This record gives sequence, C-alpha cells and structure tokens, in this order.
Amino acid sequence: MSGPDPVEPPAGQALAGEGGPEAAATTSAARLAAYLQGGGVIVPLLTAVLAFFVGGLVILITGHNPISTYKAIFNGTGLNWIFPWISSDDRTTAALNLQQTLITTTPLILTGLAVAFAFRCGLFNIGGQGQYLVGSYVAVWAGSSFAGMPRLLHVVLAMVLATVAGAVWAGIAGLLKAVAGAHEVISTIMLNWIAVWVGAYLFQLNGPLQNSDPSQQSVPVSADVVAGAKLPVFWGDPELQGLHVGIFIALAAAVVFWVLLNRSTTGYEVRAVGFNPEAARYGGINVSRNYILVMAVCGAFAGLAGSVDLLGWQFHIATNDILNSANVGLGFFGIAVALLGRNTASGTVVAALLFGALLTGTSQRNLDPTIFEPELAGNLTLIIQGLVVLIVSADVIVLTMLRRGRGIFRRTPTAPAAPAAPAEAEASS
Repeated sequence: MSGPDPVEPPAGQALAGEGGPEAAATTSAARLAAYLQGGGVIVPLLTAVLAFFVGGLVILITGHNPISTYKAIFNGTGLNWIFPWISSDDRTTAALNLQQTLITTTPLILTGLAVAFAFRCGLFNIGGQGQYLVGSYVAVWAGSSFAGMPRLLHVVLAMVLATVAGAVWAGIAGLLKAVAGAHEVISTIMLNWIAVWVGAYLFQLNGPLQNSDPSQQSVPVSADVVAGAKLPVFWGDPELQGLHVGIFIALAAAVVFWVLLNRSTTGYEVRAVGFNPEAARYGGINVSRNYILVMAVCGAFAGLAGSVDLLGWQFHIATNDILNSANVGLGFFGIAVALLGRNTASGTVVAALLFGALLTGTSQRNLDPTIFEPELAGNLTLIIQGLVVLIVSADVIVLTMLRRGRGIFRRTPTAPAAPAAPAEAEASS
C-alpha cells in the first residue's frame, strides 16, 4: 500500500534549506532573490542586527562605548527630530541633519532600485556607479546650458537626458550579455572605469566641459548648473542645502519599479527569466531582449540618481570627486541597499534610509567628536555596508539561525508508537 502523497513544503521551509519551489531557480541571483523573499522581513532584520552587532564589537575593540557611539550617530542623522520631547534648539539642529539624511537617501533609493531590478532578472548590476556618473555628466551639461529656458522645462530636459544616458550606458552591458554571452559583472565593472576616466577627461584642465569662467581656468571642474535648472527646495534654507523635491522623484520611481515588476507583462517576463531563463525561453519569452531591457531600466534609475544629485545640491562636478568615487560611491552602496531591501520597492526605500542615515550620522560635521572620532566613523559605515553584503551573500548563516529558531518554537513532543495489532503480529511472523 503506497504512502500518502508528499506535500510540497512552503516557501519558508525551502528558504531554510529544506527544498521547495525556490530550489528550481537556476541562476545564483534568482536563488538569492528567492531566499530573501521567502524569509519575509525576518532575514533583513537579522542581517541588520548582525551587522550592527559586529560593528559594535569593532567599536569596543577600539576602546569606545558602542551604545554611546550608536546613540551619537543616531542623533547625527536627525531622526531624533520626530521625538516631541527634544528642545527647540536641538530640534533645529535635528531638522538640518534630517534634511541631509534625506538628501543622501534620495540617490540611494534610485541606485538600490537599479541593482534590485537586475537581481529580479537574475543579473548582477555592479555598474550602478558608472551609470550614476554618466547621468551626472549629462545633467551638468544640460543644466549649465540653455540658460534662457523655462525652469520646469529645463529641469525635466536635464533629468530626461540623464536618464536616457544611464539607460544607454547600462544597455551596453545588456547587449553584450545577449549577443556575446559576456558576463554582466565583468562588463559593468569595466564600464564603471570607462565612465570614471571619461569624466576625468571631460572636466580636466582645458577639457571639453571644463568651466570656461576665467577665474576657474586653473581648476578641473565643470560649469555650475544655472539657477533655472536647480531642483526646488521645499524644506530648509536653499543656501544651506535644504531638502529638494528629488525625494518625491525617488519615491515615485519606487512606485514605477513596483508597478512595472508586479503589474505588467514586462515584469512577468523579467521575473520568469530571473527564475529560470531556459524555462522562460521554452515558454516563448525572448530572454536576450529582456537582458537588454532590464539593464537599460537599471541604467535609467541610476542615471536619474546622478541627475537628482547634480540638480539638487551638487550643481557641478570636479575631477577629484569623480576619481574619489571610483571605489566608494553611491552606486556601490546601492548593492547593499538592494540586498538588505530584499530587491523589493518598499524594502529598498527603507534600506536606503538606513544607509543614508549612517552616511550622515557618521560624517565629520554631524558626529560628536568627543564620543567617537569622525575620521574613523566613516570607515565604520563601510564596515557595516560590507557586513550587510557579506551576511546576505552568506545567507546560509542567517537562514540556518532562522530555521533553528522556528524549530525551537514549533517542536512538539513525539507520540509513542502504537503497539501492533495481534493479527498483524501473527501475519508478520
């Protein structure tokens, strides 16, 4: 007599290494996305807690108090502005800090979406920084030109051109993937460096886009964005980098990300290709076209991030800034943002706020030097970023902890085996 039909384990069990639908995913990016989505909100929370715990150990080893340090970082983020009991003077300072946090969060949302969308198609977009830079180059050129254009039209034109430039730049990697099978990790890394050195050439002394102002002839910097191309500031003093409307643009982009991925035919094809490209191809989906399209969409998000920063608060580009961002830039932070945000729209927004707060709270301007040296705090942010990527990539650690924790609470006493019936005992003998 055959036994009962096997019951397919739910997603949570497959997540914990017990097999299930997620096991059918063939690409590493697809498996990672399935693991993270299957774990719900628990996995990213455990990831963040572990990262901050290890960061606290680093603080302790350096001879500082982790609790006091994290409290000082939190106060430096300006998030204490939401508490009603802080004094008026502290609230003013907190408001300024919170504006800076949200300004930093804005491009992190967009670069996080640029990485997350690629993950959902089974691709690793490591080129967010290069796409961000290309978008900023085009934005600063468009923003410093067409001085007589109406403000709204000028802003929209600069942002659209930057978005298209980022899409074209990332589309190169997608095209190479579709036509020649070139791995997107290699091609996007190379495109990052090409973008860096193209910018160094454009804005160097006597470069094509160097500032033509006679007082700036000895400075390798671009022309400033004209007043009509700057994003409006709705909170704070425009002269002190108040919060601009770019935050709403980033949130709108997150909504577009969600709708495109979950409520469109294109999103269905993207998720199908990311889950199993061979099965998607067998089902009639053009996998090569999706590779190109997905990378172009990723580049559009990152290019838009570059334009928001340029038109919102930077207003010019210097070659030193370009070279310094080659290894540590907002495009690279987007990888950690997407991983911690589980490659979802809402998760990416929350993760971007976390990293934006870390970058602001550990800055030399905002961190209390009597609690922790600001020169070291910036490295602490990079440590936490690296730990997030490491822990999420080594998801077996988090998922094993999750599985064992569930097992403790779900464990039930085993019932004793029933004695065999007399007739069955005689038959067996």
